[in-house]
Amino acid sequence: MTLKYLIEKEFLQMRRNSFIPKIIFVFPVMIMCVMPWVMNMEVKNIVVDVVDNDRSSTSRRLVSAIASSPYFIYNGERESYNVALQDIEHSDADVVLVVPPEFDKRTARGERPQVLIAANAVNGTKGSIGASYLSQIVTAYVAPKASAISGKVQTLNLYNKHQNYKVFMIPALMGILLMMLCGFLPALNIVGEKEKGTIEQINVTPVSKWTFILAKLIPYWIVGLLLMTVCFILSWLVYGITCQGSLALVYLLAIVTAIFFSSFGLLVSNYSATMQQAMLVMWFFVVILMLLSGLFTPTRSMPDWAYITTYVNPMHYFIDGIRTVFVRGGGFTAIAHQLGALTLIASVMATWAVVSYKKNS
Repeated sequence: MTLKYLIEKEFLQMRRNSFIPKIIFVFPVMIMCVMPWVMNMEVKNIVVDVVDNDRSSTSRRLVSAIASSPYFIYNGERESYNVALQDIEHSDADVVLVVPPEFDKRTARGERPQVLIAANAVNGTKGSIGASYLSQIVTAYVAPKASAISGKVQTLNLYNKHQNYKVFMIPALMGILLMMLCGFLPALNIVGEKEKGTIEQINVTPVSKWTFILAKLIPYWIVGLLLMTVCFILSWLVYGITCQGSLALVYLLAIVTAIFFSSFGLLVSNYSATMQQAMLVMWFFVVILMLLSGLFTPTRSMPDWAYITTYVNPMHYFIDGIRTVFVRGGGFTAIAHQLGALTLIASVMATWAVVSYKKNS
């Protein structure tokens, strides 16, 4: 019964707080309606300058193909390469295409004329991907036979058939939601009570350590899972994206992940005397866990020394597991490894957090 009243007290404090109710309302909207559009690795709107030294019908068709591509913004023709290069230096263009003289004639004879593609490497990702897109269009004109052969190759997408990046990102964003609601907020709540001195009123009571910790964490677990449900409903209503596997497995992964982050938040609060300390420490580790988890880029593209960190990164296991269930429709056996690793890491963190909490009686 003591735990019940303490949980009621936490919900009352949460409701009376001027900040937390606003976060609870805004978070699902931001997660579902803003972040899927912003966290998109697809490169578009690449500004292209063209230097046409041939001025033939073939080169004009090539320029028209570039201008009609949804990935490029045609910035017009330039007199020379040096003039186009000035656009790149002033950030008015991302890529320059130089069509050589006699491009039409050499193409008609079956030759492969050299076409110069110069990309702005200040933004390496945009420059390299833009140059790759542009080279594919040029290849279709320079080597039509090779293009015809590649056109016969059929790609079968078993999952995410329309290559919609939102399908890939939406389940992973649940990790950020659990990280903030179940990790940040409990830590700041406990440290805030330390600063106010109200936590001493609990410490001098016969309330056990476990009862106090559970009373502090359970409300945020409930809020986190409820908001995750709201996010899935918004995903269905706004984007038409639904879970392909069992939602029970998704919530099982979420519960274990919530236990880890709440335990981590409790651990940080145990060693922090002020809210500023807790925020800095939490933010330091949260950013590392998030960036090395595979949320934005595949973990296999990391260097070997960086990839090793994924073995102890719970965010990586959660994102890998929820994408397996949500996108691929995998079952329990498909996520057994991720779930087992998450459970082990969460158990270690929870034990450390409970042992390190000191209750003065």
